[in-house]
This record gives sequence, C-alpha cells and structure tokens, in this order.
Amino acid sequence: MHEALGLLELSRVSRGYVVADAVAKKAPVLLVRASPITPGKFLVLFIGDVASVDEAMRAGTMAASDTLVDSVFLAQVHAAIPPALEHAPHAAAIQSLAIVETLSVASTILACDAALKAANVTLITMQLARGLGGKGYFVLTGTLYDIEAADAAATQAIDSGLLAGHEVIAAPHDDLVESLRHPALQRP
Repeated sequence: MHEALGLLELSRVSRGYVVADAVAKKAPVLLVRASPITPGKFLVLFIGDVASVDEAMRAGTMAASDTLVDSVFLAQVHAAIPPALEHAPHAAAIQSLAIVETLSVASTILACDAALKAANVTLITMQLARGLGGKGYFVLTGTLYDIEAADAAATQAIDSGLLAGHEVIAAPHDDLVESLRHPALQRP
C-alpha cells in the first residue's frame, strides 16, 4: 500500500534521467515511470510512504533546478491512483461517465485524486502524456449524481488554465462501454 505519490515534470530529457536517479537514491520509493514524454519533456513518477516520497521530492526538485516544469506531491493519494498508473483499464460496471482532460500530467493526477475523494466513483482509466502531446486524461464511472460531483471536484482542483476539457455522459451507448472495457479490441 502506497500512501503518497510524487511527480516531477521536466523540460529536458537529459536532466530527467539525473532527477530520476536522485529520487531513487534519496529514499526507498518505487519509480513507476521515468521516461521521456511529448513534447520533449521527461516525467519522473514515484510512490511510497509519505516521508520517503517527501524526501525524494526534495532531492528531485533540487536536482531538477530550472528544468522543473510542474510537480505534485500527494501525501494521501487515493488508493485507486497508483494501480491505474501501472495497469490496464479497470473493468468496472459502467454507469454514467466523466471524462476530464488536462494540459499537464500533474494536473491530471491532482484532478483525479480530488474527484475520487469527492464522490463514490470508480477510475476506469488514466492516460498520461504519451501520444497526447503532454496532456493527460482520466475516465470515471458511477451514478450520475456521483459523476457530476466528481466532475465538479476535478475541475475545481486545478487551475482553469490547465483544464483542456471535461464531459459527462449520463447513459453511454453499449459500444462505447465495450470500447472502454477492451481498448485493444477497438475496430479501425
């Protein structure tokens, strides 16, 4: 069980590797992702206990220096977020949907954490940066009432300048539901 999450988004790939190394050497954290993302940035994402992630964030921030674009430290990250960063979409019973799209990885995670804590919803999928021009998005399901509350919490949790878009679908079509459950099986 990982209590905390740290994320550092850097403007240079070369410095990103240095930062990832500093983070991993400073404290016992699990590097979930340390890789280039579009457009030419680098993402260092790690999880662990609160004290370790805090210590690693300080070391990473210092190593990043002027290449730091964005960062987030969530001391009590919602339990659904770490598994979503490592695995395929969640196969939940799909009711209403909320889709929130942001302009940065850090704002995606912040918005998702706020949404999950605000209402009884389930995280279906989260995509960060790759193939999205550095943007991120997540999809939630739940009752329409909970989805609307989660959508409101997500959009309020981040700076409006980082919100790319958000949508609520009250009763998604069966074909859309199927594509969410099996994204690799989508037809061309």
